[in-house]
Amino acid sequence: MNDSQALERVRAHLLASADALRRSAETCGPQILAAARMIASALQAGGKLMLCGNGGSAADSQHMAAEYTNRLSADRERRALAALALTTDTSALTSNANDYGFEHVFERQVEALGRPGDVFMGISTSGNSENVLRAMRFCRLHGIATIALSGGNGGRLQSEAQLSIVVPAASTQHIQEAHAAIGHILCELVECFLFDRSS
Repeated sequence: MNDSQALERVRAHLLASADALRRSAETCGPQILAAARMIASALQAGGKLMLCGNGGSAADSQHMAAEYTNRLSADRERRALAALALTTDTSALTSNANDYGFEHVFERQVEALGRPGDVFMGISTSGNSENVLRAMRFCRLHGIATIALSGGNGGRLQSEAQLSIVVPAASTQHIQEAHAAIGHILCELVECFLFDRSS
């Protein structure tokens, strides 16, 4: 590959990513707003946000949780907000996978840590990750609010969640890039709802 071909790949990727974001802006706004209100209400009432996913979505879960427990922007000083990525405890993940199977690794943690009044966000680019689906079903049966963050056609998560945000893109990479932006927007809105008196 020569430099001209490489630069064209750069351009094509960035434009495709921008298109996924543009289409998300056109179709996902009401769902993003509703999800932010759901999270803000839970946090204000003393609940917590639990997040999980696999691979890049695991990293997104950790990234999002950190924005809540720390802060999104240095421009806003505020108290820490209760958020937990279920992807970070290797002892819990490996013991549950070993004893019960990988499809139960998030469900077992939600059973241990989740309470009515909490919010569970399952992240899956396909919407079909079995371990995320099982955790979401547990939440639905036990009074924990649920949000799905997925892509493509939304997969099975879309019908399991109370609220579903589906990025209208086919490429896993572009879906993940949009998920990162949506995660930032959600946290920004939650901060505004909780800490801006004008909101």
